[in-house]
Amino acid sequence: MATETEGGRERARDIETGAQLLSGQLGKTVQRLRKAYNLSLSELAEQSGVAKSIISQIERNETNPTLATIWRLSQALDISIDRVLAADTDEPFIEKISRPDTPILLSDDGRMRLAIIGWIKTVEWLQWYDVYSEPGGVLDSDAHQRGSVESVSVIEGAFEVEIGGVVHEARAGESLRYRCDRPHTLRVIGDTPGRAVMVCILKAAVMD
Repeated sequence: MATETEGGRERARDIETGAQLLSGQLGKTVQRLRKAYNLSLSELAEQSGVAKSIISQIERNETNPTLATIWRLSQALDISIDRVLAADTDEPFIEKISRPDTPILLSDDGRMRLAIIGWIKTVEWLQWYDVYSEPGGVLDSDAHQRGSVESVSVIEGAFEVEIGGVVHEARAGESLRYRCDRPHTLRVIGDTPGRAVMVCILKAAVMD
């Protein structure tokens, strides 16, 4: 009987340890995705229907959320629930991300779409996007942290970047690299759609 009791206690400890590890990974994932979308806790709470205090506790690994809560957060963050719950040790060396699992950002005018193709774990210092835009699409961006650098490599069409009243253009095969620690605007010029890859390095050395 004592052996069975000890075995039950060991299983209970294993379950509790597993729950804590899963909860910790969930918190990190939610926080990374929230920052990738530039969402505050209040904004994510409004979009998901999960209380701001609960989201904060999840990110700090202070609570074990219900499956319903995890589902609401996954819907708001546009990622499948199994991806949210995946633990670091379970991730394969080669990772394939399907189209439905690729988060999408839209410009205010709805004409420019940025698919987040970068690794979510690097979002706090390195971000990269697959950019597609209809003709005339405009993306206005606030200043990133000081020293940040952005690069736009044009694949199709033509883009222009405006910073502080200075405008530069780039066409297919060309790239624009610029400081993005001040308000900046990306536009597609001409009558054809634009396609580009955008990379943003946060906390980069200040450009001369």
